Amino acid sequence: MPSALSATVEGLYLAHHTWLTGWLRRRLGCPQSAADLAQDTYVRLLQAREAPQLVEPRAFLATVAKRVLCNHFRRQELERAYLEALAQVPEQVAPSEEQKAIIFDTLLELDRLLDGLPPLVKRTFLLAQVDGLGQGEIARELGISLATVKRYLHKAALRCYFAL
Repeated sequence: MPSALSATVEGLYLAHHTWLTGWLRRRLGCPQSAADLAQDTYVRLLQAREAPQLVEPRAFLATVAKRVLCNHFRRQELERAYLEALAQVPEQVAPSEEQKAIIFDTLLELDRLLDGLPPLVKRTFLLAQVDGLGQGEIARELGISLATVKRYLHKAALRCYFAL
């Protein structure tokens, strides 16, 4: 017997899938990406804990789809930055395709864990963990005090700890 959540999502899908795909296509300009992100929107709904009570289903779908769209653009930006960084690595020490995929998946997970932190806190954490800078170097780089660097690193570490 289908749950209330799956029945609600199925009803939304049947009634609004064509509209949602068109809405996404107008924002992306690509029918294939729009179809993929529409599916991702419904998958996100299926992952919810309970069925939403909907008054305006299209407004609700648009809100969820905007989050999916933001994640899509963020992933594209992260992938672009990663590929640019890889282009700077000498060929003889470049990671294998499997290693590249693992590194990229790790970057995506790290981005997800740090999502919602203020940009300066996130940057501080990445300078320490990815670039390997010391706290004094980070303070100089960002023009903030050493105490602020420590506070930001603590805040980011707590975010990662509780997210896991």
